[in-house]
Amino acid sequence: MSVESIVQSTRIVLASRPDGAPTADNFRLEAVNLPDPAEGQVLIRVIYLSLDPYMRGRMSAAESYADPVEIDEVMVGGTVGQVVDSRHPDFATGDYVLGYAGWQSHAVVDGNHLRALDRDAAPLSTAVGVLGMPGFTAYSGLLKIGQPKAGETVVVAAASGPVGSAVGQIAKRKGARAVGIAGGPEKCAYLLDELGFDAAVDHRSPNFAEELCAACPDGIDVYFENVGGAVAAAVLPLLNLYARVPVCGLIAQYNDTEAPEGPDRLPGFFSRVLVKSLTIRGFIQSEFVSEMYADFQRDVSEWIREGRFAYREDIVDGLENAPAAFIGLLRGSNFGKLVVRVAEEN
Repeated sequence: MSVESIVQSTRIVLASRPDGAPTADNFRLEAVNLPDPAEGQVLIRVIYLSLDPYMRGRMSAAESYADPVEIDEVMVGGTVGQVVDSRHPDFATGDYVLGYAGWQSHAVVDGNHLRALDRDAAPLSTAVGVLGMPGFTAYSGLLKIGQPKAGETVVVAAASGPVGSAVGQIAKRKGARAVGIAGGPEKCAYLLDELGFDAAVDHRSPNFAEELCAACPDGIDVYFENVGGAVAAAVLPLLNLYARVPVCGLIAQYNDTEAPEGPDRLPGFFSRVLVKSLTIRGFIQSEFVSEMYADFQRDVSEWIREGRFAYREDIVDGLENAPAAFIGLLRGSNFGKLVVRVAEEN
């Protein structure tokens, strides 16, 4: 690149680690000049940035399944981008790619970490949503760990979100009864009217536990855990013998800074695990990529083409709005898969 063609990237970095819920002060918007791509690297402009709950954990220095984002480093995130300059044999200028460039407008990345996208096969944004990590999380966690059977009851928390909405629809395809837990009448109506759930329960209702029990008269055989907290507490007494619990996320607890008030419920929890012979397993979707990703792409792509699988996206325009959108995500403000449109596709 000549001096005249130097590419400047706008990016959002972690300015400080949050104490409790993240605030705008934990992020910083800045601009940097990017180096020329080296051999095997690709310069991309980011079009779509995925915002997901796991990012809250990466803002913390606490032990987790992945290294934390360091102070002054770019916030992590899945991205759809377009190749601007390539020194990798598999990619040419203009190609669309799925990667992990994070919260920035442009990035120089290792081409081996990119996957080519066919813009004509599906909307580009779905590569970070229903046909990407969230969709695969639902597919792999439910089918590998939950193993729903015809006639069983599958309950999923955060059911109107990108993972939960896919879990319910996949459960229906396996002949199970799908019960979704969501926040507010609008989201509950979406579960019933657009996604085809058999029942929807509002976790904001003062009678939530009783309403969940009424929605599951035969108990719960599979509980797909995305939330934790009070929702999990209401589910636990309803779990049937040999119930399976894939643990995907605990968004209700991500901002906690101390143990919850009240009695220690751990002994009661393990007593229930023993008495009901429960299978409870945490997982990260990457564990199942080699085994299940090809089947996921085949199945869900076909269901979408046939009009038999619904999804919803919540698009926010402008990279500068990513922090506020992410803070809202942790409060449940989004409706559907939260995506930041960093730039236009063309």
